Amino acid sequence: MDITFETEAGRFNYRVCAVMLDGERILAMHDERSPYFYLPGGRVKMGERAEDAVLREVREELGIEARIERPLWLSQSFFNEDVAHVDYHELCLYFLVDASATDLLTRGDRFPGRERHHSHAFEWLPFERLKDEYFYPLFLKTEIYRLPDGLTLRTDRE
Repeated sequence: MDITFETEAGRFNYRVCAVMLDGERILAMHDERSPYFYLPGGRVKMGERAEDAVLREVREELGIEARIERPLWLSQSFFNEDVAHVDYHELCLYFLVDASATDLLTRGDRFPGRERHHSHAFEWLPFERLKDEYFYPLFLKTEIYRLPDGLTLRTDRE
């Protein structure tokens, strides 16, 4: 069971995201429901460790066995989602994930993916393009240039 629930005020999510880099590029994705780019990842399941959840999501979305380098951010985010127009209160753990021992970089700058009944489009976005892209989370457009050495707490209202 995913840790997400609805309230009268909106939806709560507990998520994890993989920050996957290749030099000055970050792996981003979107699907048939979302016009914006976001990071690989997803909801944590009840009883699941965040570290296990991010590796599971990478395996499900990309079909690879990656490894975690370190946690980066614990983000408390408050936002209205652009497609469903639902107010969210979200806790998300962002991990720096290493996929260098996989075939990920041989797939090209853009490549498709499939997870159950969803189609994904993945793209390696150069850091300098992030400022102009329809991309979430917004903070990553600037913070990608200065990744923290350890877990950092942040609060974002988008």
